[in-house]
Amino acid sequence: MKTLALVALLGSLGLSLAGAAENRPNILYIMSDDHAAHAISAYGSRVNQTPGMDRLATAGMRFDHCFCVNSICSPSRATILTGKYSHLNGVPVFNRFDGSQPTVAKHLQAAGYYTGMLGKWHLGSDPTGFDYWKILPGQGVYFDPAFIGPNGRETIKGYATDVITDLAIDFLKNRPKDKPFFLMCHHKAPHRPWDPDEKHRVLFAGKKIPEPATLRDDYATRTDAIRECTQKVFNDLTRRDLKLKPPEGLTGPALNAWFSSKPMELDVEINGKAEHLAGDALNAWKYQRYLQDYLACIQSVDDNVGRLLDWLDQNGLGTNTVVIYTSDQGFFLGDHGLYDKRFMYEPSIKMPFLVRWPGVIKPGSVQNAMAINTDFAPTFMDIAGLAVPAEMQGRSLVPLLKGEKPPGWRTSYYYRYYHDPGDHNTRAHYGVRTETHKLIYFWKKEQWELYDLVKDPDELHNIYNEPAQKELVAKLKTELYRLKKEVKDDDQFADQQPPNGVDGQPPPKKK
Repeated sequence: MKTLALVALLGSLGLSLAGAAENRPNILYIMSDDHAAHAISAYGSRVNQTPGMDRLATAGMRFDHCFCVNSICSPSRATILTGKYSHLNGVPVFNRFDGSQPTVAKHLQAAGYYTGMLGKWHLGSDPTGFDYWKILPGQGVYFDPAFIGPNGRETIKGYATDVITDLAIDFLKNRPKDKPFFLMCHHKAPHRPWDPDEKHRVLFAGKKIPEPATLRDDYATRTDAIRECTQKVFNDLTRRDLKLKPPEGLTGPALNAWFSSKPMELDVEINGKAEHLAGDALNAWKYQRYLQDYLACIQSVDDNVGRLLDWLDQNGLGTNTVVIYTSDQGFFLGDHGLYDKRFMYEPSIKMPFLVRWPGVIKPGSVQNAMAINTDFAPTFMDIAGLAVPAEMQGRSLVPLLKGEKPPGWRTSYYYRYYHDPGDHNTRAHYGVRTETHKLIYFWKKEQWELYDLVKDPDELHNIYNEPAQKELVAKLKTELYRLKKEVKDDDQFADQQPPNGVDGQPPPKKK
């Protein structure tokens, strides 16, 4: 708040920050929804190629250990805006964000940045701190999406990923030229139900996607949580997810029930031949259908990332614009037999984080230091030349972007997930991840998991109950509770969470 007060004081004295606008970097923050890092070729993907996103890695820096502190959509977005954990920003689940609190957008706006928010918001309340905003109501839809803004609702024809990129380019074209800009461009894709446009659907429709090594994980040595969850590729994908065609004549509730059911046998057509699938054959087919659509959605995002980069470069903005690509969390691509996120396992908590900053970042850099999404807001502040507010719990990543690792940089971080049972019966848990180990506590079930990430990077062997690990367990518990205290988690939302309030968002009243 000191920064905001200083800017107000300068304004009262008739002074302006605009004179320095040319020297302050623009910030273009591109975020997709549920994009796993291991579905980006710059991260070594085995399932797809992403040349648009790879441009950022080639010209800039790839973070290999960037994590979210609560692997679910609305909480991650609130953390990115505030630089705070869920228990302090007030969004532990799918509840409404209090827009009156300080955010990085408000700080940058007060400091002279022209700020914009476009695409998926999913925080219930209207965006604050943005000069221009146009957001999807709730989750939004893929085709002919509706958007809401200060003046009401409108439907824009087209595919959501293309439309959001069009809006971003319009924002850049029409921005005040005497101010630096901060634009948050948030895609809906590749969120469930993974509806690709036709162009990208056909690219993947006939492809055979490699299966992950842990697709048929038997969960031996694990606690009850992973067995009890209902986010399994083989058992929980619905007819809607699998894009099956309903029988003629079904309407209303009967049609919805048909789409929501989870088939254990199917008659399908494969290469022009009718086949009856069940058991292992059906399971393998379900995985292919899931990944084909998911990857097709990502390919559209990748094309549009490339389109945005082209526009910046062609319009003289490439050299003074920091471009970031990330996702609000990771995602399971059949890893451990799962889809979705939530669990503190690596595919879920790992966020892609690619940054291009010409003249500052050494091209082709790889950063192995641990970053978390509470760091994003402090990083934006630092890029803009502003002091990081004391209430933000993260640290600026700018030194890391410059190839410098500050003394005392974190070697562990704290994670907490609350939404139990939530949409997938995923059990609440918190834990600590160090550079070599991970300890997870399912506090409502009084069960623990411990993984050696060096010897067991796929997290298949829970060693918590092994007698030889007693000393390690004690050490990690000490670190867990130290971090819990450090981030001021006093179990604020452990027993009761706020009501859902981010879907079905009504249009705001006209001003």
